[in-house]
Amino acid sequence: MVSTRWTHSNTTVYNIGYHIIWCPKYRRKVLTDDIEIRLKELLHSKASELELTIEKMEVMPDHVHLFVKAPPTASPHWIVQQLKGYTSHELRKEFSHLKSRLPTLWTRSYYVESCGHISEQTIKRYIEEQKNK
Repeated sequence: MVSTRWTHSNTTVYNIGYHIIWCPKYRRKVLTDDIEIRLKELLHSKASELELTIEKMEVMPDHVHLFVKAPPTASPHWIVQQLKGYTSHELRKEFSHLKSRLPTLWTRSYYVESCGHISEQTIKRYIEEQKNK
């Protein structure tokens, strides 16, 4: 049985996941209908290009939720920067009415939390017990 919990590279075994949330400028409810569909396509396309895996995605009218698996070389800030920059550029090019309603598509802020299979308490206990082995 092959485990999909870990990803392997030449020198690393890892399982890094991030829960990322961001909003349109002024929290405007613009992520609906064709924009929502196109945003999902663009996010999957860019994630694939960046070697990220979008495990789960939910686009609400006024914010985006992603659960992304990433390699250890990709910082959360860089991931968000790449995804927001690319989608803003493409969506504003394809849906010109976004330009008139918003000076920029996304706010500069975002929320990110690292997520893993093992809890923080388990890791602390494991490290504390290392000397006793």
